[in-house]
Amino acid sequence: MSARPSRAVLGNVLVMLLLAVLGWLLLRLHLQEPWWQSAPLASQWRWAAGSLAAYAAFCALLWWRGRRRDDAAPEGEAAPLLLAWASQTGFAQQLCERSAEVLRAAGVAVRVRGLHELDAPLLLQTRRMLLIASTTGEGDAPDHALPFLRRVMPQDLALPDLHYGVLALGDRSYGHFCAFGHQLDAWLRQHGAHPLFDTVEVDNADPAALRHWQQLLGQLGGGATDLPDWTPAQYAHWQLHERQLENAGSPGAATWRVGLVPADGVLPAWQAGDVVEIGPQHGPADVEAWLAAHARDGGALINGQPLRAYLARSHLPVLPDSVPADDAALVATLKPLPHREYSIASMPGEGQVLLLLRRLLRPDGTPGLGSGWLCDHAALGGRIDLRFRSNPNFHAPAHDVPLVLIGNGTGIAGLRAHLRARVDAGARRNWLLFGERTAAHDFHFGDDLQRWQRDGMIARLDTVFSRDGGEHRYVQDRLRAELDTLRQWVREGATMLVCGSLQGMAPAVDAVIEQALGREGKEALIVAGRYRRDVY
Repeated sequence: MSARPSRAVLGNVLVMLLLAVLGWLLLRLHLQEPWWQSAPLASQWRWAAGSLAAYAAFCALLWWRGRRRDDAAPEGEAAPLLLAWASQTGFAQQLCERSAEVLRAAGVAVRVRGLHELDAPLLLQTRRMLLIASTTGEGDAPDHALPFLRRVMPQDLALPDLHYGVLALGDRSYGHFCAFGHQLDAWLRQHGAHPLFDTVEVDNADPAALRHWQQLLGQLGGGATDLPDWTPAQYAHWQLHERQLENAGSPGAATWRVGLVPADGVLPAWQAGDVVEIGPQHGPADVEAWLAAHARDGGALINGQPLRAYLARSHLPVLPDSVPADDAALVATLKPLPHREYSIASMPGEGQVLLLLRRLLRPDGTPGLGSGWLCDHAALGGRIDLRFRSNPNFHAPAHDVPLVLIGNGTGIAGLRAHLRARVDAGARRNWLLFGERTAAHDFHFGDDLQRWQRDGMIARLDTVFSRDGGEHRYVQDRLRAELDTLRQWVREGATMLVCGSLQGMAPAVDAVIEQALGREGKEALIVAGRYRRDVY
C-alpha cells in the first residue's frame, strides 16, 4: 500500500481523464466526424464527466478504506500499541490488519505499519509492539523489509521500555523455518526489549497456531475473548467425566478441577505441554430465555438438530430487527462461539484429560463463557466439544536433563503434566517453584506434589502463598532468594519451563532469571531452547 495514498488517487484521476479524452477523440476519428459537428456533443461530454466523477469517487473510497489509521493513545500511555508486518505475498499484512481489528474491538489503541516504515524514533517511543513476519526463500526477509535491516538493525538502540510479541510465518519444508521472525526476536532481545510471550510459529497458515495468536491478542486486550475465531475448530465429541471445586474458602476466585474422556472411549496421545481447545456453550437458561423473548420453538428441527442446540453454540442475536423470521434462515446467520484454551494437567496413562480452571465472572456477576460452561452449565456425562493443539515450544527436554518448573495459579496445570511424565520415566532431577494465595485452600495438586517429593521424584519443592504472611510473597521472590541454586542447576544443564500469568508473574520471573544469569546468559538459554514459557 502506498505511503502517500492521496498522490495515488490524483494519479489515477489524471489517467482516467486522459483516457476519457483520448477515447472520445478516437471515436470521432473512427466516425470521421469533426468534433465541432457532433450533434450529441454535450451529452457525450456529460457522460465522460460523469464517468470521471464516478471513478474519482471510487478512488477516494479506496483511499479512505486503505488510509493509514493511528488511534489516539489512551490516557497515561505514550503511544498506541504498534502492529508491524513483513510480508512477501500479503498474508502477513492481512493477519496484521485482522489483529488490529481484534485489538481495536477490545478497546486497545493501535497503529499499523509495514516493517519498512519503522525507524529508530518510532521504536524508541513505542511501549508495546507486535510483529507479524514472514520468512521467504531459505530464511530470508521479505523484500520490502530490507530498509529496516540495513538502516535500523545496525543501530545501537537501547529499548528497555519496549515489550513485544512475534508471530513468525514459515514453512517447515524449508531448512530455516521462521528464520526471519526469530531474527527479529533475537535482535529485539539483544537491544533490551522484553518479550510478552515466546515467539508463535505458524507452519503454512496452521489454523491452530493462528487461533493461539488470537487468544494472546484477547489477553492483551484485557481478556476480550468473545470475538469469532478466524479459523473455527473441528471438534471431537468428549464427555464431562468429573468436576470438583478445588479451593473452597479461598480469598481468590473459585478454581475447579475438570476431567474429560472421549465419547468413543479411545484416548488419543498427547505430550506434556500440549493444550486443549474447548468449544463452549451458553447455559440452558440463557438459551431458553432467548427463545421465550423471541417466541421461538427451541425443539424445531433444522437439518436434524433442534434450534436450541444451534443457539447454545453460537452468539445469540441481540437486536430483534436482525433476527430472521424463518428458523433455517436464522441458523444460517448464527456465528459460532470462540474456543477457549486450557493447559492439560494429565498424561494419557491417567485415562483422562485433566484441567484446572479459574471460574471467571463478568462485571454483572454471571460466569464467563468458557469457565461458566465447564464449571456451571455442562452436565456430568454431557457432551463437550474438544480438540488438541500441539504446543512444541513447551514440550519437555530429554528425561536425563534437569528441569526447573516455575508457575503460579492455574499455571500449575501445565507443570503438573510435565512432572507426571517425569515421574513415569523415573526422572528425579526436578525443581518446582509454585505460588498461590493460601496453603490451606490453594495448594492445587498438593497431594500429588508432596507424594512425589517424598518418593524422591521432586528434588526441590518451593511454595509461596501470598496471603499467608511468609518470608516470600510471590514465586519470583522465592526464586530471587535462590539465585545461587538457580545458577548451579543451569550449569548442570537444566531447562526452565515457566507457566502462568502473562501480566505480573512471567515478566517478574524473567527479570530474576536475567539477574541470575545476565542478559547474555539468559539469551543463550533461549536460543538453546532451555528457557521456555507458556503464559496467558
